Amino acid sequence: MKKNCTSCKCPREAHDVCHEEWVSVRSRLGLKGDESNGPIGVDPRERGLAWAPPGLPSHKVEEYFSMLPEIAVPRLGTPGERHRDRQLAIQLPKQDLARAYCRHLDPKHASSADDFMAARNEIALDIGSVQEVPERDLECGVCESSLKYGSLAVSASKLGLLYHPTCFRCTDCKELLVDLAYCVHDDMLFCERHYAEQLKPRCAACDELIFSGEYTKAMNKDWHSGHFCCWQCDESLTGQRYVLRDEHPYCIKCYESVFANGCEECNKIIGIDSKDLSYKDKHWHEACFLCNRCRVSLVDKQFGSKVDKIYCGNCYDSQFASRCDGCGEIFRAGTKKMEYKTRQWHEKCFCCVVCKNPIGTKSFIPREQEIYCAGCYEDKFATRCVKCNKIITSGGVTYKNEPWHRDCFTCSNCNNSLAGQRFTSRDDKPYCADCFGELFAKRCTACSKPITGIGGTRFISFEDRHWHNDCFICAGCKTSLVGRGFITDADDIICPECAKMKLM
Repeated sequence: MKKNCTSCKCPREAHDVCHEEWVSVRSRLGLKGDESNGPIGVDPRERGLAWAPPGLPSHKVEEYFSMLPEIAVPRLGTPGERHRDRQLAIQLPKQDLARAYCRHLDPKHASSADDFMAARNEIALDIGSVQEVPERDLECGVCESSLKYGSLAVSASKLGLLYHPTCFRCTDCKELLVDLAYCVHDDMLFCERHYAEQLKPRCAACDELIFSGEYTKAMNKDWHSGHFCCWQCDESLTGQRYVLRDEHPYCIKCYESVFANGCEECNKIIGIDSKDLSYKDKHWHEACFLCNRCRVSLVDKQFGSKVDKIYCGNCYDSQFASRCDGCGEIFRAGTKKMEYKTRQWHEKCFCCVVCKNPIGTKSFIPREQEIYCAGCYEDKFATRCVKCNKIITSGGVTYKNEPWHRDCFTCSNCNNSLAGQRFTSRDDKPYCADCFGELFAKRCTACSKPITGIGGTRFISFEDRHWHNDCFICAGCKTSLVGRGFITDADDIICPECAKMKLM
């Protein structure tokens, strides 16, 4: 006996059920009196509304609804109209309002139901009215903040209080009281449903109040005896084992047929009395959770999975485990693995090929098939200066295919830097131009300065004497003798003209 559809399982109020047999909320509640909409009795549907507060002119009706959330405005054909229908079914259940709608009321408890309904209608139940705030300094009966003089408020005559329209709510469900229908209990406002539940238990299956002294309590809810039943097949669960699923009770048979998993090994249902072991959306009986190869139990043991099959650690390792590029041994299940590109190592095997120290998370340098720590790589492969033997990190100089620091590439005689300067060498040693000239160059017979040849300087040699091109001149007339004939005169050289003059 459920208050939900047998086909879709959703609550009845979700279907927007509206009880057409009651023309108005006043007649639904069984209250005497008139519910006209004012002196001229204007039908709210003529205003495009499913309901409007009685006794208000049109402009006041719009003012009242402007003070409410849009969903609480019951305009025809809108979500607000459907919301009102649902709230009528929830807040004012018809089985609470008239005994004729109580399908599960035991005749011997009918008088108790009549007494409850009569006392409620007389003492607690009423419909609020909308009016203008008549005085200054009045406070809302709920939030106790001030009511604006002349604004619209809801009056609850049972309590003699006024309320902001948005404060006129059920204390329990916090919903706005539909069509202003309310009940009073302990000086608080309730919808009729939650007022009744303050005084009587309600059956979670049929949604009727329970007037008998004997009923079932289960799942923190109340049930008529016999109404606590399986959510699937409606069989009574009183005194029977059941399983909760999504806050609904199921008998064992229905639960296992609808929700229980099938075992991957034996293909049988894993019942509620069996332990369900799962891995990657697959399930096994405890006794069926075995290695696919050696059939040993994997319960509480390490295991591996391959192509939807499960294996014990030994079988998985021997059949599928990859091997370390360092020691060649397999990676056992649960072993930490260090990977670089397509290669992999045990943590202890991932070490420098030179010093053998584990690299761990430190920086490393791969070279061909070997791994080096930064220090060992520099020691073995970094470029070193041929003079000081220290590593050249940047800006070196190459001389005769050998590397030098710029600061180390100096003249072999004066030690001045040769980087970016003119230099020459002798016996594989570099010299600056000045030092090379001073140490090794021929000297000009005329000016006694060295003849280095650096920069394309030309010179003339005769017997064992040498001259710069510019110094090879006649000792008499000082004209250049380069490319001309000349005559030696002791240590001097003279042109033929000066030689003739000297003989005359």
